[in-house]
Amino acid sequence: MQKIEHRQIEETLYYEKLPNGLQVYLLPKPGFNKTYATFTTRYGSIDNTFQVQGQEKMSVPDGIAHFLEHKMFEQPSGEDVFQEFSRQGASANAFTSFTRTAYLFSCTDQVQKNLTTLLDFVQSPYFTDQNVEKEKGIIGQEIRMYDDNPDWRSYFGLIEAMYQQHPVKIDIAGTIESISKITKELLYTCYQTFYHPSNMLLFLVGPVDPEATIELIRENQSAKTFDEIKEIHRFFPDEPDQVAEKVKEVELSVGISKCLFGFKEGKDAVNLTGEALMKQELATQIVLEALIGSSSELYQSLYDDGLIDDSFGCDYSLDRGYGFSMIGGDTFDPDQLLQRIRDELPKRAEQGISPETFERIRKKKIGANLRFLNSPEWIANQFTNYRFNDADLFKIIPVLESLSVDDINRRMQQHIDWNRFAVSIVRPHS
Repeated sequence: MQKIEHRQIEETLYYEKLPNGLQVYLLPKPGFNKTYATFTTRYGSIDNTFQVQGQEKMSVPDGIAHFLEHKMFEQPSGEDVFQEFSRQGASANAFTSFTRTAYLFSCTDQVQKNLTTLLDFVQSPYFTDQNVEKEKGIIGQEIRMYDDNPDWRSYFGLIEAMYQQHPVKIDIAGTIESISKITKELLYTCYQTFYHPSNMLLFLVGPVDPEATIELIRENQSAKTFDEIKEIHRFFPDEPDQVAEKVKEVELSVGISKCLFGFKEGKDAVNLTGEALMKQELATQIVLEALIGSSSELYQSLYDDGLIDDSFGCDYSLDRGYGFSMIGGDTFDPDQLLQRIRDELPKRAEQGISPETFERIRKKKIGANLRFLNSPEWIANQFTNYRFNDADLFKIIPVLESLSVDDINRRMQQHIDWNRFAVSIVRPHS
């Protein structure tokens, strides 16, 4: 087991790659009460066309990664795994994103029992024709529920407006039509492809004993049989730089409009990995905070004029083949808000960020990240996300320290491109 010391933040990480390819990371946190564990596969909603070494290329229905996540909790006994975790004093959950599926638990005792439960249920799929058909009705209801959710509709509306071809534009749950095509056989194919230990990462953070924990994991994995490790090729369509639609609007039963807008990254700014990905992500976050974050002049002006409220914020996403900023929130007048953005943001972007503003925001981000290191949930989820992109969560502080005001102003000119600007509006029924 390799010991990795991060002296600047006083953290010691333990790492081992098992013979079956599973990557295990343990982060002891003496003095903490809670242990948090995530067992994550590098498989998300965008992985719909793929080829396993020595097999035919295939495409599967939209929403199958999310569907598979739901079905993993079913056992031959008919009991739900959530009940088992609950009996052992743990809170368990799972989620599917665009690029990964994670299974997790948190607990204050019986860590080894809960860890064994996590490893065993994720590595013991049980699909039948009957339980697959039953799940279609459950997920169909979930899809319909999200169709009526204004926050979700505004969020996905912006992604749909931005992307023409990339599967990030497809709802993570798929559609009622696409999930109707999911079969037991397709679920097993996707499971065998993407749930091989060599495509997965196990992360534990909390008051754990690294030696005892890795020994339990080694024994658990060596008692199981897995197929040989095979390379997975993922295929994505060529995505143009231009947005699919400038503005996407829907009407729902809401009391106040929701308006999201942002800039899509061009081809030259996606498919980054390692430190380059982290640097672009952090630099863009600083750009957004400086231009329209809660401490900016533009934010204060819009707030004073009643065009935005406390729901207004900004975010940045960057992963395999896609990247975009997302800005906005609730507003009584989306048209006036967008006019102000179009009038004022270009001028502020052209002026650039002053060294003083840059230094203030950078220090704020360093402080926030140091605070986040006290959150086991944040550490586990962020660590895995970065690791799947060959980046290291514990390098955030050094990367922030390496940035200069010139880096930020260059990034601003690259990202704030009005040819790649899109808008999503949810309005009240007229």
